[in-house]
Parts: sequence; structure tokens; C-alpha cells
Amino acid sequence: MTARSLRSGEDAEDADEFDVEEALALVKEDNGAAHRAPVPPGRAPEPHAQHKATPWTEARATAARAARAVTRRARRAPVSVRLEDALGLTLAAPLDALTDLPSFNTSAMDGWAVAGPGPWAVRDEGVLAGHAEPAPLTDGEAARIATGARIPPDTTAVLRSEHGQTDEKGRLHATREVVHGQDIRPRGQECRSGDQLLPPGALVTPAVLGLAAAAGYDTLAAVPRPRVEVLVLGDELLTEGAPRDGLIRDALGPMLPPWLRALGAEVTAVRRLGDSAAALHKAITRSDADVIVTTGGTAAGPVDHVHPVLGRIGAELLVDGVKVRPGHPMLLARTKENQHLVGLPGNPLAAVSGLLTLAEPLLRTLAARPAPEPYTLPLRDEAHGHPYDTRLVPVVLRGDSAVPLHYNGPAMLRGIAAADALAVVPPGGARPGQEAELLDLPWASAGIGVCFT
Repeated sequence: MTARSLRSGEDAEDADEFDVEEALALVKEDNGAAHRAPVPPGRAPEPHAQHKATPWTEARATAARAARAVTRRARRAPVSVRLEDALGLTLAAPLDALTDLPSFNTSAMDGWAVAGPGPWAVRDEGVLAGHAEPAPLTDGEAARIATGARIPPDTTAVLRSEHGQTDEKGRLHATREVVHGQDIRPRGQECRSGDQLLPPGALVTPAVLGLAAAAGYDTLAAVPRPRVEVLVLGDELLTEGAPRDGLIRDALGPMLPPWLRALGAEVTAVRRLGDSAAALHKAITRSDADVIVTTGGTAAGPVDHVHPVLGRIGAELLVDGVKVRPGHPMLLARTKENQHLVGLPGNPLAAVSGLLTLAEPLLRTLAARPAPEPYTLPLRDEAHGHPYDTRLVPVVLRGDSAVPLHYNGPAMLRGIAAADALAVVPPGGARPGQEAELLDLPWASAGIGVCFT
């Protein structure tokens, strides 16, 4: 299920346990690939060489700041979106009530509209929802009424069906006390015309769609989705069938577009370029997307072309390597004034790490979505850590704890496919019972993330 091979050194980045020699080798790895020439064969790495990658929390903050800079420089005009297409967008204008809600006095229950004290003579004609205003009631009179129907003028209360009975003469009697105004929803009970129902910046959830429809809206003014183009790199990738002859299936091409949509993006294209610097240069320079996402090619191997191409076009590297496992070779670059490139490592779980580290805060801020509230849970089992990097570990949520999953190497998707979240494990690891910050997966948390289209 990998998307790249060992040639970029990515499969070795996330061993569960480290001895001294392994830790020393990782110092060499992190201070090398993306930042300087590899250490020549036979020369020992400097054990105290400065680790140049960006700390994980700082990398996420940098991605959010980059998006805020774009929104300040070039405020994109709001779009008018039909309700059925607005789920997951952010309101660009207040949602003001276009009418009183309810817009007329309505019955809250099935039963009888009654006037004055009982018993009551029951009209032959009942009152149904969707019909014109009925004739007024007189004292001692009742009319059958359905939930949501307009209340006849001069009605005292609504008597629920289960709280009334008729005698042999057809007169209605209450079986419990009738309180003036009971089970009547008065006009304007929920809001008055012009009231602000939701402010700009509110996320359009299914409930917001219902509120907007009830308030009379057919369309909403929303912040447009950031447009994302995905560039899948690698000559070794198959698009169908089982792995064979040294070739492997592309796992990221099918995975990234729906994941990016769940993060609020509009995926405009998915292009497979192979290992071609010329093709990558052409694709990047001709793209008009807000964000370009590349897979693989971010290290310093013989066919890792992302850094050279970014240098050739004069891109500004904002994040060049992150102190996180898996996925440390990820990067964030400004390719144009209002365009960014997120370079994901080619191994699948490392790419997921890059998505949640760099793409999620970038896309969320561009889409003006609210940041999720951070939360922690105790880990049920030990989570092995990296000597000096943050580690992201797939977990399932069981009651009031998070259970770390196996199959969490950088090339593996088996763990994340069963996960509810990723636990943020600090350098050195976490012991059983220790609180860990959790990053929800979009489809595992309640809300709009379950919608992939």
C-alpha cells in the first residue's frame, strides 16, 4: 500500500524503539536530506549537529499564518451558493431572519383549538397545516387542528388529542386542566424579522441549512472553498491491479481527494506525473489552484525533484522539514503571491501526517473555518516516541481513553484505516494513563466531515 519506495529513506523514519546508534543515525538524517548535501560515505555524522526541521506545533502555526496572509492580501469575493451545495462552507455574511419564526400563530400539537372554558362544541371543519387562516372561534367552540396549522383567531389554547374526549352529544371535555396559551407557538417565538440568527464565520452544518431554509433562504453568501490540485509523483505507481514487477499501487491518488474535500477544499484536478522534473515544473507553474499538493519527492534522492523545482521557480520555503514522525520530510512553500504548495512525503501514513500538520491548518484558514477545540484523553497503552520529534500515532477511542494501534509505520495504512484520531505523542513517548492531545479524523468526528462531496 505504499506510494513510494525506500529510495528516499522514508520507510526507516518511524521505528517504534530506538537504540543509541539508531538515534545517532536519525540526527544525520534530519540534518541532512532537505537542508544540505548528504554526509559522504565513511564520514561519521556530528552528534551535536543542529536539528533544522521546524517543530510540529510551529509548523502548524506557520501554515495558518500563511493562509491568513493570503486572505489579508487578496480577499476573495463571497460566493452565492444554493442551500444544497453549502454544507461545510463558512458564512460570509450574517444570517438574518427574513421573516418572523413562526410567521403566524401555529399549533404545537395535534388536538383541538378551543375558545373559553369547556365543554366545547366541535366544528365540523378541522384546521390543517398549509391552509388559509380559519374563521375565528367563539367561546365554547372547538375545532380539530393539526400540528403546524394556523391557530384560529380568539383561540384560548390547544387541547392535545390525548387530553380530551367527547361525550355522547359530541361535546368535547378536557381530562386535565387547560392553561391559557398552552401548545400554541406564537408568531415570532423563535425570532423576529431582521434578527441575526448566525454571525459571519459560522460553519454551515446540516442544522444551519435547516435554519436557513426555515428563515426563507434559497442561497447563502459563503466563503469559497480553496481550490486544490493534487500532483502524484512516482514512476513506480500502478493505478489498478495488484502490485507486480517492482511496481506498487498508488494509495495516495484515491485517498487524498476525498480527504481534502473533508477538510473543506475543492479538488480541481488529480494529475499523475511520474518522476519528471520537467513535468513537475510545468504543472506547478501552470496551476491556478490556491493550493498545490504533491506526493513524494520531498527528500534528497536522485528522483526527488520537489526542492530543485521550487528553487528554480523562486518559491519561498516556509517550512522545510518538520520535527514529526512519520512525515518529517514534508514542506510548505509559497509559489505565488496567493498560492501555496504542500509537499507530502510519499509514504501513506507519512502523507497523512503532512495533511494534518500543514494542509489542514492552511485549508481551514483559507476557508475561514473555525479551529477545532483541542482536547486530550489518557492513553490506555504505552505509545513509543521518537528521541526528539513529535510522533503521530493512530488511535481508537474507547470510553474515556485512547488506544494506540499497531501497523503505524510510515508506509502503512492499516492502522489509520481503523483509527478515530491521531494521538500527538511528545518526544520520548507516553506512558499508559498519560494525557495526549488528539487530532480527530474528519469522518470520525460528529459534524460535516462525513460528507466527502
